[in-house]
Amino acid sequence: MVAKEATSVPLMTPHKMGQLDLSHRVVLAPLTRCRSYGNVPQPAHAALYYSQRATKGGLLISEATGVSATAQGYPDTPGIWTKQQVEAWKPIVDAVHRKGALFICQLWHVGRVSTNDFQPDGQAPISSTDKQITPDAESGGTVYSKPRRLGTHELPLIVDDFRRAARNAMEAGFDGVEIHGAHGYLLEQFMKDSSNDRTDAYGGSLENRCRFVVEVIDAVVKEIGAQRVGIRLSPFVDYMDCVDSDPEALGAYMVEQLNRHEGFLYCHMVEPRMAILDGRRQIPHGLLPFRKAFNGTFIAAGGYDREEGNKVVANGYTDLVAYGRIFLANPDLPKRFELGAGLNKYDRSTFYTQDPVAGYTDYPFFDDDHVASAAPPA
Repeated sequence: MVAKEATSVPLMTPHKMGQLDLSHRVVLAPLTRCRSYGNVPQPAHAALYYSQRATKGGLLISEATGVSATAQGYPDTPGIWTKQQVEAWKPIVDAVHRKGALFICQLWHVGRVSTNDFQPDGQAPISSTDKQITPDAESGGTVYSKPRRLGTHELPLIVDDFRRAARNAMEAGFDGVEIHGAHGYLLEQFMKDSSNDRTDAYGGSLENRCRFVVEVIDAVVKEIGAQRVGIRLSPFVDYMDCVDSDPEALGAYMVEQLNRHEGFLYCHMVEPRMAILDGRRQIPHGLLPFRKAFNGTFIAAGGYDREEGNKVVANGYTDLVAYGRIFLANPDLPKRFELGAGLNKYDRSTFYTQDPVAGYTDYPFFDDDHVASAAPPA
């Protein structure tokens, strides 16, 4: 195996993201890991996990982090709404910064993707709607509880939860926040017409359906500055009964709203569903109109490998590429991409366990004695 010069690998070229200087374009995607016991990040093993994946000038996005007690829908996911949680994040952020990396906190509310068991006092999960998610194999057979439709008067309270969480993230030392507006969670439940059946000012037209998320964006920007705020969107994705009849219009409208904020840090979008063509995975590459329209740094995500990542950076389709499963299984992924080295295979069975080591901090590095095979990930 012949090492390649970094300059010949588009993913390994520098990029200036607002006021932040990145040394390469390989981003750790936000990945739920279910190892924050009692919704409190665990400094010991989480600091190791994130610092393993940190490189000088690299960008990491934290796992989805709850903005309030009602934001929870999965076991042992972290929050950032209490003083205890903020203090627990500090040594984790410090460990990443000691490696010279930049760290963004993803702010999350699951909305109706929850059960009464995860909610304060066993209450119903909150949402744009009172329609229950259809149980299916995609969601692991989970039966989500019937949600409660939020009243218009309650929405400013949720907006304030996001604002306060952003302030807390700054106190914890993060370099910025990413608002989670994707994958069928609360903000997307308002944005997409399959899950928004409201007849008030937050339902009906595209502008009305996006009103809530725009208010969240505006509040967070006002609190910590546009140069510290990014967002993740997935207009094309059909997940948790969240699909839109006109994803192109939805994505275009949201980009317009982001552009109202001069210096908005980044727009992170998820590709349409991958397809298999001629026996090979094909990425639809449907994000170019949004990339062209957005004024700031653009991040693409959705099943990319090294070859596809290099291609889309080289041709200007995106600025940065977010990697999830293969970054989880290869803590030194940027180095492997630089060298053209083989990758560890990821183990799906350990994605969402609560084990502090297995499938979390025990994947081998390229320099380890047990060098990974050159086989691509499963």
